[in-house]
Amino acid sequence: MNNSDCLFCKILAGEIPANRAFEDEFCIAFPDINPQAPTHFLIVPKEHIASQAKAMAEHEPLLGHLLAAAANLARAQKLDKGYRVVINTGDDGGQTVHHLHVHLLGGRAMKWPPG
Repeated sequence: MNNSDCLFCKILAGEIPANRAFEDEFCIAFPDINPQAPTHFLIVPKEHIASQAKAMAEHEPLLGHLLAAAANLARAQKLDKGYRVVINTGDDGGQTVHHLHVHLLGGRAMKWPPG
């Protein structure tokens, strides 16, 4: 599914360039343009799902794949000391692009609570 007004759908379609650090048949990963850590990638499913709140039971394999992709990317980036995986959901959750995506943040110590 593609949403023609969605920023991430435009990146997926190649209409907007992105430095793809990872890509497979289900998702892509690219650096966040507003990084919150020395290493900050977005992992975006190729299927347009507006948010985590809109994910359904049939999305379970894809959701698991996104987390596995984050772990693989973290290994490739040598984030051996640790990293954080975040899914912002909805406006109050800090989601600014309404296409489900996973943030991979690392390269510094993370604080808790995050925000």
